[in-house]
Amino acid sequence: MENNQNGNLMTFGEHLEVFRKMLFRIIAFTTCLAVIIFCAKDTTFRLLLAPGDNHFVTYRLIEECLKWLEIDFRFAPYSIQLINTELTSQFMVHMSTSVYLALLLVSPYIIIELYRYIAPALYENERRYSVSVTIAIYLLFILGVLMSYFVLFPFALRFLGTYQVATSVVNQINLDSYISTFVTLTLMMGLVFQLPVLSFFLAKMGILEASFIKQYRRHAFVLIGIVAAVITPPDLFTCFMVMMPMYGLYELSILIVGRVNQTNCSA
Repeated sequence: MENNQNGNLMTFGEHLEVFRKMLFRIIAFTTCLAVIIFCAKDTTFRLLLAPGDNHFVTYRLIEECLKWLEIDFRFAPYSIQLINTELTSQFMVHMSTSVYLALLLVSPYIIIELYRYIAPALYENERRYSVSVTIAIYLLFILGVLMSYFVLFPFALRFLGTYQVATSVVNQINLDSYISTFVTLTLMMGLVFQLPVLSFFLAKMGILEASFIKQYRRHAFVLIGIVAAVITPPDLFTCFMVMMPMYGLYELSILIVGRVNQTNCSA
């Protein structure tokens, strides 16, 4: 790899040494944060288990908004019972959750370290847009995680946790199932929110045109509606809450691709 500013060359061994040090810093920082999260067990699981509370902030906010519109609406009370069926399960869930949350919180530092590693090989114009893209990836991922935590997961839990095929079948949700569903949904929404970034790269490569995605806007709206209906409980309100941000990302992608297409043409 060559430094494009001063022409200094690094050997393959030197690159490996730099990469090794970077990897060590990331692992050390993540491990320290995971230990801190592990020790803060009460706070960590109070936040993780909050969406299962009948008085979760999302429910209260929706009720207050409807009250402001003079609509008398209250969510029906519900409760779920979490159980543990294996001797080591709670401890292993505690450890894995601590690592997952540590990786989530330390991700800005990981991005900075990776950028510092590849920056010497980039030209000045590449550095400028790589910084913007990196920030966009992280912010969109966090927005997706927040969308899952405050909207998708609470309503999915409310529906699935109280759904019964017969009154004689009692729902007792395993803690491991709760956490794995939470992690899956948050990662899924974080990745879904990367649509504008994916569109940017496809446009940069000349694969995607703004006119094409504008032409299929209605088809995309229907497809997004189907996806939202699949990943949410079968109620119109939750589907709408998930569908609108996803369609907003599609419209944002149109704007981004249009600007990239103009830049490519002028170049």
